[in-house]
Amino acid sequence: MTTWQDDASRDLMSLGGRLALLTRGEGSHVWDADDRRYLDFLGGIAVNCLGHAHPVFVDAVSKQAATLAHISNYFASPAQLELAARLKRLAGTGDEGRVFLANSGTEANEMAIKLARLHGGKTGKSTILVLEGAFHGRTMGALSITPKAAYRDPFEPVLPGIRAIAPTLEALEEAMDDSVVALFAEPIQGEAGVVPLPDGYLQRARELTSEHGALLVLDEVQTGSGRTGEWFAFQGAGIVPDAVTVAKSIGAGFPLGALLTFGATSDLFYPGTHNSTFGGNPLASAVANAVLDHIETTGLLANVTARGAELRAGVEGLPLVTGTRGEGLLIGITLAAPVAGEVRAAAHGRGLIVNAPADDVIRIAPAYTIGDDEVSEFLALFGDALAAVATTIPSQTETPA
Repeated sequence: MTTWQDDASRDLMSLGGRLALLTRGEGSHVWDADDRRYLDFLGGIAVNCLGHAHPVFVDAVSKQAATLAHISNYFASPAQLELAARLKRLAGTGDEGRVFLANSGTEANEMAIKLARLHGGKTGKSTILVLEGAFHGRTMGALSITPKAAYRDPFEPVLPGIRAIAPTLEALEEAMDDSVVALFAEPIQGEAGVVPLPDGYLQRARELTSEHGALLVLDEVQTGSGRTGEWFAFQGAGIVPDAVTVAKSIGAGFPLGALLTFGATSDLFYPGTHNSTFGGNPLASAVANAVLDHIETTGLLANVTARGAELRAGVEGLPLVTGTRGEGLLIGITLAAPVAGEVRAAAHGRGLIVNAPADDVIRIAPAYTIGDDEVSEFLALFGDALAAVATTIPSQTETPA
């Protein structure tokens, strides 16, 4: 008798993952093929902002699928126009802002690279600065601005003109000159272990890019759509970028990404320079409108902030935990030893889904809708997992009582 793992090995590309065969979800829980329940505190990697099978999501998909799902980029739809206007308002782009709707964060970042190249064509600049530890996607353009050898080396050569610098103010001051066409940055580097940029970084980046005629492009694929408690993380820094990319939580599980531009940057693209067959289709747009409207009208951003603070306080004092970082419901829990993989596995064995983006960091990105019950369940399961792993490592690595 074959297992689902046998089927996956036979039919799917061998790319890792697939920890369980999940068959259904409701709220912050999912169930596997053996009907075992898991508390999902990874949220599809910061995607499922309303949890699983939320009525708003289900209703939006059902109604729009029964009305108009896809029309190609030769036409516009009411849902598409509504979403573009909504994103401009939430991001504060003003009338000059423009929106391109794509299918993923990677695609949005691909377009942002092309935006930088168009700016370079007008200015004669060519160097794109990116930050060490960044993750912008796995397609060739996005991979070119993702300076991680394990991801890039098998596919070299990547795009030319990319320069990686340390994510520090000193490195930024040293690297920024009149040859730079754009700086790409994540306000919080999720894949690096939920690492925020240093205090004042975005403000100084805005000053320096403006001074040297370069674009400031922010990748908010993980931090956007309310994940940090603000609609966009840049708003908390009090700056205005030239462009921002967003995906993940914007569709609450329906594939969708977007590039938003501000000011004169909105005039760089012209007909023929970019497009997408599926981008901004009525179905994806209608779902995103429903999701974002629900977040806004029910005050869920306040819950993101409050529950994030509650979770960060709740893990203090648990075995192996040395601290937390991040904002809202994008949280990195730092550990006293490089045992994040073991903690993730122990949590999974107890019915809790988290992940380990770094050897000493556990990342959580639960639904914006979590309440007392989910927080209590997480702390109990996570505490048990930490305690189990703590018994297997030398005592000097444990957090002092």
